[in-house]
Amino acid sequence: KRDVTLTSATDSKQYDGTPLTNDEVTVGGDGFIEGEGATYTVTGSQTLVGSSENYFTYTLNSGTKADNYNITQTNGTLTVTTRDAKYEITVVANSGNEKYDGSEKSVSGLVTDTFQVNGVNYKVEGLSAEAKGTDAGEYTANVTGTPVVKDEQGNDVTEQFSVKTQAGKLTIAKR
Repeated sequence: KRDVTLTSATDSKQYDGTPLTNDEVTVGGDGFIEGEGATYTVTGSQTLVGSSENYFTYTLNSGTKADNYNITQTNGTLTVTTRDAKYEITVVANSGNEKYDGSEKSVSGLVTDTFQVNGVNYKVEGLSAEAKGTDAGEYTANVTGTPVVKDEQGNDVTEQFSVKTQAGKLTIAKR
């Protein structure tokens, strides 16, 4: 029997929110004889920071007899690392304009808490903003809280982002 080693690819990249896949399979050892071989289905995938095996299966081609080979299957490793330069996003507080009428006015909330980076959607949680006032003037709506960034699957990916905030304002005009 011929000794054949099938090894799926080992690969890595910095986090970008998309899955790392590599469907290459290397044939080693004695290899298949000419005209024989296999087809491969590689299913390994790694999206979040960390590592996992690059799993695959194979099917021998027509005319390739398993009895003629000692086949060893080895999975490579897919690794996603933390970004060297974090993605920067800015969360902006809502602003509003009112006319003085003696009652308390307010503005609250954020312009948006969802962002798209490289075609991947993210949501920022844990932040809020509010400004209240009665008299004519300007009132600052500061963004407060601790930002938590989540991907579309709800995974916490905050460490890959630098979240900046921008205050809004409530303007109460004189009558």
